[in-house]
Amino acid sequence: MGIRYREAERAFHLQGPNTSYIIQLNDRGVPVHAYWGRKIREENLKGMLVCTERSSFSPNPYPEDRSVSFDTLPQEYPAYGGSDFRHPAYQVQLDNGSTVTEFACTAHRIFSGKPGLEGLPSTYAEREEEAQTLELTLKDELSGLEAVLSYTVFADHDAIARSVRLTNGGNAPLRLLRAMSASVDFNRDSFRMLQLSGSWARERDLYGRELVPGMQSVESRRGSSSHQHNPFVALVSPDAGEDRGEVYGFSLVYSGSFVAQAEVDQFKTTRVSVGINPFDFEWLLEPGESFQTPEAVLVYSAEGLGAMSRTYHRLYRSRLCRGAHRDRTRPVLVNNWEATYFQFNADKIESIARVGRELGIELFVLDDGWFGRRDSDNCSLGDWKVDLRKLPGGLEDLAARVNRLDMQFGLWFEPEMVSPDSDLYRAHPDWCLHVPGRRRTEGRQQLILDLSRRDVCDYLIEAVGAVLRSAPISYVKWDMNRNMTEIGSALLPPQRQRETAHRYMLGLYRVMETITSQFPDILFESCSGGGGRFDPGMLYYMPQTWTSDNTDAVHRLRIQYGTSLVYPVSAMGAHVSAVPNHQTGRITSLKTRGDVAMSGNFGYELDLTQMTDEEKAEVKEQVERYKQIRHVVQFGEFYRLRSPFEGSDAAWMAVAEDGAEAFAVHVGVLAEPNAPLDWLRLKGLDPDARYRVEGSGEVYGGDQLMYAGLPIPRASGDYESHVWRLVRL
Repeated sequence: MGIRYREAERAFHLQGPNTSYIIQLNDRGVPVHAYWGRKIREENLKGMLVCTERSSFSPNPYPEDRSVSFDTLPQEYPAYGGSDFRHPAYQVQLDNGSTVTEFACTAHRIFSGKPGLEGLPSTYAEREEEAQTLELTLKDELSGLEAVLSYTVFADHDAIARSVRLTNGGNAPLRLLRAMSASVDFNRDSFRMLQLSGSWARERDLYGRELVPGMQSVESRRGSSSHQHNPFVALVSPDAGEDRGEVYGFSLVYSGSFVAQAEVDQFKTTRVSVGINPFDFEWLLEPGESFQTPEAVLVYSAEGLGAMSRTYHRLYRSRLCRGAHRDRTRPVLVNNWEATYFQFNADKIESIARVGRELGIELFVLDDGWFGRRDSDNCSLGDWKVDLRKLPGGLEDLAARVNRLDMQFGLWFEPEMVSPDSDLYRAHPDWCLHVPGRRRTEGRQQLILDLSRRDVCDYLIEAVGAVLRSAPISYVKWDMNRNMTEIGSALLPPQRQRETAHRYMLGLYRVMETITSQFPDILFESCSGGGGRFDPGMLYYMPQTWTSDNTDAVHRLRIQYGTSLVYPVSAMGAHVSAVPNHQTGRITSLKTRGDVAMSGNFGYELDLTQMTDEEKAEVKEQVERYKQIRHVVQFGEFYRLRSPFEGSDAAWMAVAEDGAEAFAVHVGVLAEPNAPLDWLRLKGLDPDARYRVEGSGEVYGGDQLMYAGLPIPRASGDYESHVWRLVRL
């Protein structure tokens, strides 16, 4: 790992454990992208760039060198208007109304460690020797606009963290119209683009398409990263799969509206850019003011999607997630939502918790309905006062009753919302996002608080904090159940209204930073109607996310498989729910529901008191098994074995960091009559070691398990699952 500057070539060579990323400055100081891929030696960096004259339709900015055109030059942070006709990385409007700028590098700095980003989540280094950072300072002489491009490489991860800070160093105001976090120009278009897209209850399906001339993109204009598209894309070589081929991943550490796009131009080169969505975005920069972009994390793999995923998993699990729970195994929980919805009282909650304790469950989570007069979803959001009709003794009494069962107590919140039927809204109708004279569109009969306002953020910090101080609360589920409409703020002047959505995110991050810092021992889980804000930005504050409101075991195969492309298992909440499933109506066995949910942070979302003795015995066995393997599942290396997007089954496994244990899962979806025999080939094991299969006692060589495989029992019906726990001898 390291960053070297070679004066002769004016080149910066950024090196990870197995990767190289090379930037060169041309004769005018423009940062040019030379290479990103497998680690290479520094023999002839000048020969990495080829410039050639094209037709007059690719104009030449330098009359003395007609081989240079920004229309063909691969750039690190390209502008528009000076002969580059592709999408720019940034764009500003000057005081005279023009939008033409031209950056040149005026300084650079290489140093150990990694600085944080003011007001924004980002990856980090705990020690200076873990990372090295390059800062390139660029300036547009005419306007005074400056940009600092930041690149961090890590000693233990083949990843590059990029961000940009733009500063108005001139004497007149500037309007920032676009500010991407990263832009990379590839010298070819022979890629497929992968994305994670879907909807509520169908998050992060895996889609791939060959690049074609023009623009292909995913984006959110919803004010959050969204169920519809995740802030991630990957370019993969035509031959790439799980274990082979080149993969270039782009992941944005941001929770608001974003865009990730690939543009193929006339010369079959490809420009990838990722950052805040410029749609309906603008930022006024007065002289001396700065704007910081979110961070983009770029990962290269020469060994397919699996290696890319494991790089993201290790980095995000250990150097994005923070706090006391980052490295702790997560408790087995039971949540009352699908058991009771809004209709419960203290005795009912205690009865579910009591059964849970008997079955070995460690945490009870009280979901929606405990505050205001919340008997349905039509009121009381914002009124964070306990409903004494349901809980006469308050949260303190209920938490004490749960604690006496030797269980932890957790609580659901939806802090960012307000119900029109609430005391908060009646007192402060201007505290929601709104535009004067326009309707206030409701979603789930609620509005969104304007977190671009400091007074609203301060209210949330105090209101939520008061509840958390009122009782021994060990876990918080932080929900958000609608997207932004009528995006406007009563406090911002007209020229800053298009800043509202991003200022909201900065306010939300401030609220989360404050609350999680004040309550460091609470395990926080983010949620947005399930996986509507499953992004790296949220993981910085809350180390796990409710993966989806869809708890159907069969559909969860796709959801959890797609999520694993970027996000570690330790970030995924996965629960067993009742059947027929409340989202799909599907009936699956308790075993299959348990086996699928064990590949995440395990729990139950049903009424345990309604189970038969046989079902309770099975749940108790599941909980015991999960406690034996959760350190492997949550913190081991994850390997995808079979894709639910490609066939009628799915399989995956986790291997402990020291290689001593492994846990593998196979789920068949639809049974096939007179089916052929089948073997499951494992991954990530030591080929020279011997492994015992717990339960059967059979012993296999690691080479046999990986190259020949384990025989899969023949299916006797639909939705059958099988698990194997392996221990190295």
